[in-house]
Amino acid sequence: MQTFSLPATRMTKASIKRVGIVVKPHQPDASKTICEVVDWLGERGIALLGGPEIQRERIEHETGCAVEALDHPQLAASIDLMLVLGGDGTMIATARMLGDKEIPVLGVNYGGLGYLAEFRVEELYTALESILEGNYRLDTRVMLAVQLMRGNEEVTRTRVLNDAVISKSALARIIEIEAYLNQQFVNSFRADGLIVSTPTGSTAYNLSAGGPVIYPSMNAVVITPICPFTLSNRPIVVPDDAVIELCLKTRQEDVALTLDGQVGFPLQAEDRVVIRKSQATFNLVQPMNRNYFEVLRDKLRWGR
Repeated sequence: MQTFSLPATRMTKASIKRVGIVVKPHQPDASKTICEVVDWLGERGIALLGGPEIQRERIEHETGCAVEALDHPQLAASIDLMLVLGGDGTMIATARMLGDKEIPVLGVNYGGLGYLAEFRVEELYTALESILEGNYRLDTRVMLAVQLMRGNEEVTRTRVLNDAVISKSALARIIEIEAYLNQQFVNSFRADGLIVSTPTGSTAYNLSAGGPVIYPSMNAVVITPICPFTLSNRPIVVPDDAVIELCLKTRQEDVALTLDGQVGFPLQAEDRVVIRKSQATFNLVQPMNRNYFEVLRDKLRWGR
């Protein structure tokens, strides 16, 4: 994990003028928390801005608390720090929403300890105070740029924090996917699908499919087949600066590309998915008193 300590790279009260907020949908305590944060930041001369999902008018009607709401591109371009109230799913969606804006993100988990949203609700203001004092740790996570090509047409281009997955539907037969690394043929995988995961995503679908846990700061990407037809087809760990190209060879089957488990696109035979390291990173504000292995022990229940 990378820890930055140079004064020029650190957020302080003087450098933070506007904080963005993203809230997990249907979070019952969100309105109250948002208003408390508005007051807390306002006392320090800092404005709070939200995205369209915060339902500004409803919050103002229920609480009398005014929060400026912007669309996501405007929000990402206007803030110095992003506050996420929710869980890891909300953090992953925020990573895609920020695009190429490398804004530090503070994740507050409504519930247990998360892989990404590591601060508990009761730690929120202590964490904000530490950030304003410049006393925090910043963990830089690799993201992947994913491009879906159909012939010469680009169907979509986006970034993922966790993974890009090609998989069949429940009723489809085994599919065939050709994989290339830096234009060199790797293998023709016959499986239920294929996962390309970042170190951050290694504890998600990749882990369920039998892939390895990769330490977050590793410069690596893992390619993991899902229920391969040939048991000798095992996960492959490759450098994160490699260009990975996957080509679907199977016809007349229901196959989809899923990004971070949240956005999906139907695939056709000969569609190509090109995956490379994104120039933008996802920058997590981390607690000073916890480490990655504490999170793994808690989430994976090691030794229990």
